[in-house]
Amino acid sequence: METILFLAHTEADGSLGKAALETLTAAQALATGLGAPLLAGLIGGNVQPAANQIASCGAQRFLGVAGAEFAPSRYSTDSAAAEALAKAAAATIVIAPATSRCNRVLAGVAQRLGGRIDGHVTGATTADGKPGLTRWYYRQRMEAVVQRTRRPWFILLDPGCSPAWSGAAGTASVEAVAVALTAAHQRTVVTGVQAPASDAQTIRPDAKLLFVAGAGWTKTQPDGKTHPEEAEQLILGFLGKAKASLGSTKSLVDLSGEGQAVLKFMTHLNQVGQTGSTPRHPKGLATCCHGEEPHTVGWRFINERRAINLNANCSWAQGKADVLYVADSFAVMRKVNELLAAK
Repeated sequence: METILFLAHTEADGSLGKAALETLTAAQALATGLGAPLLAGLIGGNVQPAANQIASCGAQRFLGVAGAEFAPSRYSTDSAAAEALAKAAAATIVIAPATSRCNRVLAGVAQRLGGRIDGHVTGATTADGKPGLTRWYYRQRMEAVVQRTRRPWFILLDPGCSPAWSGAAGTASVEAVAVALTAAHQRTVVTGVQAPASDAQTIRPDAKLLFVAGAGWTKTQPDGKTHPEEAEQLILGFLGKAKASLGSTKSLVDLSGEGQAVLKFMTHLNQVGQTGSTPRHPKGLATCCHGEEPHTVGWRFINERRAINLNANCSWAQGKADVLYVADSFAVMRKVNELLAAK
């Protein structure tokens, strides 16, 4: 029989983040489908608040590795903790959120335990009493169901692929799992965190709207000139007022290498598409881009897609957008910002 271990790290306040709660939903479904026991393994400075948060999730046991040395993200301590939890649970399948913290350590843990790992997983399924996972291949053009016989099997679930678990909180009994650390485990020290101010952050995974800027923002406008400074003001103004997340086409983020005007706040981290990210926002608005296939492939999980383009025959109009506004993005966004400022 399989034994499912939901593995997650706590946030700074001791709670579980959205990605972890989404993974818990997938772990529950997998355990139910297999008729297998579900266990929860938590890592952090203090795991009791997280255990209480998911006390009613149906886990038969709550295992925890806690202490000040496990609060920061560090490969040596995180991998030792994950290994200890997997052993204590005697887990055959370990499912964890694909956060940066889990992504960096679980492949090593799988190797230590003689198991296998799959990342960028979009769902866990059961068929004929056997577990399987879904993931995309060939630049997200082909979806496959993967099954393995090797155990333990580690699964990293991409954020946004399951609804976040939202059961009632309670009081959970956490079994402490001991991890023997040496001085070598703690040679890396986290001295602080540097992060942009919240209003300067342009990538917001939890935003309701994805705003994508194309290369047209830096091209020659009807007056025969380029206006990158105004483009920056319009885009940043909208992001600040709407609290949207910023995406970009590859052509725009590549402009800096071609000696053309660029938007200073745009990087390859904002790139959406075949060679970029595949966000999962409820709504998306594309501006000054044509909707070519390599770009729109990154939009496949956006529920409602709209675009602004002066070309009525652009690719967005060929069934790739729910609504196409044939208009000047500069003029439209000026008006939108005025309306938002008036609220």
